[in-house]
Amino acid sequence: MNKRNTLQAIACAALACIGLNALAQTFPPKKTITMVVGFAAGGAADTGARIIAKKLGENIGASVVIDNKPGAGGNIAHQFTAQGPADGSVILFGSVGPLTIAPHMMKLPYDPVKDLSPITMGVNFPNVLVVGAHTGIKSFAEFVAYAKKNPGKLDFASTGAGSASHLAGELLNDMANIDTVHVPYKGGAPAMQDLIGGRVAAYYSTLSTSLPHIESGKLIPLASTGTMRLNALPKIPTIAESGYPGFSATNWYAFVASSKVPAPMLDRWNTELVKVLKSPDVVEQLNSHGLTPQPSTRDEFAKYMAKETATWGRVIRERKITAE
Repeated sequence: MNKRNTLQAIACAALACIGLNALAQTFPPKKTITMVVGFAAGGAADTGARIIAKKLGENIGASVVIDNKPGAGGNIAHQFTAQGPADGSVILFGSVGPLTIAPHMMKLPYDPVKDLSPITMGVNFPNVLVVGAHTGIKSFAEFVAYAKKNPGKLDFASTGAGSASHLAGELLNDMANIDTVHVPYKGGAPAMQDLIGGRVAAYYSTLSTSLPHIESGKLIPLASTGTMRLNALPKIPTIAESGYPGFSATNWYAFVASSKVPAPMLDRWNTELVKVLKSPDVVEQLNSHGLTPQPSTRDEFAKYMAKETATWGRVIRERKITAE
């Protein structure tokens, strides 16, 4: 390379750095901020996102709108975000299913690792196995006993193929040697509607979605999918302590953006979102819906996602789980 070409290369690199720094300094982006949610309005993802978006908008002095894009277990929203603009105006409240489970079950039009960049972990929480009052089932032991005597007769709802609520049911099928049938929905709200309406028997639901109906008597809680009992339902056991030690299928939502967004902008989003997730009023609101804030650095979340990807990949391969 001659001296002239060398100087041109240096100049181009310098201009690129200036461009990135200018983009990072233009924060928030000079347009409406879109927070994409992969599930229908009314479910846990939507509830958590709206709590966070409200505080975020107040903090940064910009409008933050929720864009619900349900379908395909959240994959539609993740593809939309992966193909989104590079200016940082679109962020996604992503979920465990599309980010770490779905890639092992189906061919996706995007790569969660290559096409999406981590910002921060958002919230973590177990699901609760609930059945409709119409089933007559009153306990987890009765649920398993009925399933053993009637293979293929009990069905369970989920927020989509490859979602945490789906994998929880498949994991129980394997560990308890039962055959319950998976029925995927486009989010927690429509799944809950059909459960209450008696069109499906069970659902591995988020606490925020099911608690009002548990309190009204329309749903019967049987067990939680985490390693500890839920504070709001202290008398309801975990599946692990109900005869299936080692059972754990927690749900989580986290923030990601298109990989086209420069790192300085992603770092700014991390700073602002972590600030929101640590705000006492936001923590209180999220906790009231059974959602535990879990802010992190970008690197911490990337490592956590890699660990989850490896874990669920092994489970899916060993249990030969496929997408419907």
